[in-house]
Amino acid sequence: MMKTAILATLAASAAAFAPAQTGKAATALNAFENELGAQPPLGFFDPLGLLDEAGQGRFDRLRYVEIKHGRICQLAFLGQIVTRAGLRLPGNIATDGTKFSDIGEGWTGSFQVPTDGALQILFFIGFLELFVMKDVTGENEFVGDFRNGFIDFGWDSFDEETKLKKRAVELNNGRAAMMGILGLMVHEQLGGALPVVGEM
Repeated sequence: MMKTAILATLAASAAAFAPAQTGKAATALNAFENELGAQPPLGFFDPLGLLDEAGQGRFDRLRYVEIKHGRICQLAFLGQIVTRAGLRLPGNIATDGTKFSDIGEGWTGSFQVPTDGALQILFFIGFLELFVMKDVTGENEFVGDFRNGFIDFGWDSFDEETKLKKRAVELNNGRAAMMGILGLMVHEQLGGALPVVGEM
């Protein structure tokens, strides 16, 4: 019995030195493990298996959605901080005399916006989604590039390594903002106070 266990152990350790097999089709893990965003400490992280058996088109679509939601959440998180600090737009949000300063903060404040104001916000976001925040001209360098040959801010002057670093920073900041705004929404329901944000 002992000799069999030793033989099995030796056979298993010898397999570690066998040449790697090549020529197999790439799995989703192998196909996307070197993509931007697959970085330490998690590496390629797909716990729900959304990319199992997926192609590059599916990956690009999910990356586009991740970048878009990250950008929205960065604005939402900043909006929470700014409004809780007491900074508001001057003037009225509606013709009935409701001022921007009359609207509360956070999730509860979104329900205090008059219907006409909420419709304006909805139509403005729809306009941006349909006509502005997408690759209209076909000139994008990567998924999420919405410059459309119009706005550059010096992007073309960066080398490829700097561009990849800046894209990774945006991706990580967006991921952090998605978790951050979710945390703020939960804490708003729980109540209490948070550093920097203040009273919930």
